[in-house]
Amino acid sequence: MSLTYPSADFSWGGLVFTSRGCSSGRCRILTIGLPYRKLSPHGERCCRQRRSFRCEVSSVQRPDVMINVNIEDAVSSLEASVDSDKAVSVSSLLAAVADDLRILNENLQAVVGAENPVLMSAAEQIFGAGGKRMRPALVFLVSRATSRMAGLKDVAAQHRRLAEIIEMIHTASLIHDDVLDESSLKRGKETIHELYGTRVAVLAGDFMFAQSSWYLANLENIEVIKLISQVIKDFASGEIKQASSLFDCDLTMEDYLLKSYYKTASLIAASTKSAAIFSGVSESVCNQMYNYGKNLGLSFQIVDDILDFTQSSEKLGKPAASDLAKGNLTAPVLFALEKEPLLREIIDSEFTEVGSLQSAIELVHRGGGIERARSLAKQRADIAIQSLQCLPQSELRKSLEGMVTYVLERLD
Repeated sequence: MSLTYPSADFSWGGLVFTSRGCSSGRCRILTIGLPYRKLSPHGERCCRQRRSFRCEVSSVQRPDVMINVNIEDAVSSLEASVDSDKAVSVSSLLAAVADDLRILNENLQAVVGAENPVLMSAAEQIFGAGGKRMRPALVFLVSRATSRMAGLKDVAAQHRRLAEIIEMIHTASLIHDDVLDESSLKRGKETIHELYGTRVAVLAGDFMFAQSSWYLANLENIEVIKLISQVIKDFASGEIKQASSLFDCDLTMEDYLLKSYYKTASLIAASTKSAAIFSGVSESVCNQMYNYGKNLGLSFQIVDDILDFTQSSEKLGKPAASDLAKGNLTAPVLFALEKEPLLREIIDSEFTEVGSLQSAIELVHRGGGIERARSLAKQRADIAIQSLQCLPQSELRKSLEGMVTYVLERLD
C-alpha cells in the first residue's frame, strides 16, 4: 500500500494524521489505527484545507470495478429496516444453514469472552443480539453448494472456521468504524463504544482482528491466507480513500466503486471464494464464486447508499443523508452532479448555510441520481446471479440467488 499525503505524519500502531497549519488550536485527532475526522469540541470541522489534502492508495491487487464491465450489518445493514414479510423471506433463504449459524453464534461469544473478562459484556452485546449473520451465511451456502459438487457429504471443519473468521473480521471493522465516525447508534441501537467506552470498543475490535488472524494462519492454506489478509488491508485502504475524498466533487465513479469494493465487497468476495477453495472444486468455480461475492457486495453497497436518501432516520437507525452531510459522496450524488451544477456549489460550501443540506438532497433526487444508482445496483446484481450458473440447480443455489434478489428488494 503506497501513501502520498504531503501534510501528514504517519506512524504504524495507528495511522497518525497530524494537521499542518491549524491555527485555531481546537482540532483533536484520535489515533487508533485509521484516519479520524478532525472536529472542534463543538462538533465543527476546522482547518481541513480540503484541496491540499491528497492521499493515494494502491492495492497489491486492484480489482476490476469499472461500471462498464461484464459483470457490503449482519450483512451490515442488510438487517436494517426490513419489514416482517421480508424478514420471513430472509429466514427461509437461510433455512438450509440455520444450524450452522446457531453453532457459529455460540462459538463466537465463547471465543471473545472466555479468556477476556473485560470483553465479556461487549461480546454478549456484539454476538448476542440475534443478528442474521449474513456474511457467514453466504460462506455456509457456498460451502454446502460446492461441497456437493465435490462429492463431500458435509462441510469441513475449515469451512466452519472460515465462517467464524469472516464474522469476526466484519464485526471488528464495524466496531472500529463506529469509533471513527463517532456513531452513537447503529440500526437504532447503541454502539459498543457508546455503551462501554472507546477503550473497550477498540480493544474488542483489535482482539477480534488478532484472533481471526490466528485462526486464519492455522487453516494452513496459503491461497486463503492471502485472500483474507488482503481484505484486512483493503479495509484500511477504503477508509483512507474515503477520508481523502471528502467533499470532492471530482470523485469518479470508478473511485467510488473501488472504495466500495475495499470497504464492503472485498470481504464477501474473498469469503465466498475461500469457501469454494476448501471444497476442492475447480479454479473456474472458485473464480465464479469470487465474482458472485464481489458483485453482490457492490450491489449491496450501492443500495445502502440509495437508502441513505430514500429512507427515514427511524428506519435507517441513523440520520438520513448522513454520508452526504459528512462529505462522503456516493453513487446517487455522483450521478446527480452530472445534471445539477448547483449541487457542486452547495457541496463545495460544505453545507455551511442553513438549509443547504436539504437543498442538496432535493437536487440529488431531481438530478436522477437515485434512478441511475438503482440501475447500477441492478447491473451488479445481475452479474452476481450469472456467476452462479456454474453451480447445479438446488435449493442452495436458489438461496444464493435469493440473497441477490433480497438486496434489491430493500429498495421497494
